Amino acid sequence: MGQYDSEIEESVGSQTDIDVEEPPMYKVMLLNDDYTTMEFVVEILMLVFKKSPEDAVRIMLNVHHKGIGICGVYTFEVSETKVNTVHTLARQYGFPLKCTIEKE
Repeated sequence: MGQYDSEIEESVGSQTDIDVEEPPMYKVMLLNDDYTTMEFVVEILMLVFKKSPEDAVRIMLNVHHKGIGICGVYTFEVSETKVNTVHTLARQYGFPLKCTIEKE
């Protein structure tokens, strides 16, 4: 081929050897309160976190009995969006449901 092929190959090869660091991950958690209904929490888990009905009930029961339940683990941006969505929906329906993130 051409006279620059080996130089170009070497340049491209050295660029692809760079280690790519995985982004930090964050747990999204729902917190128990005395006003938000269990049914609403299950709906939130299925709608926002794409949980099956069985998983949604299991997580909701953790929230109810232990005071907190992990909804999933995501990048910071996704976690932040999910928390904001939960808070917006909870306010729309008159519930004080709280959702937080914690670095894993």
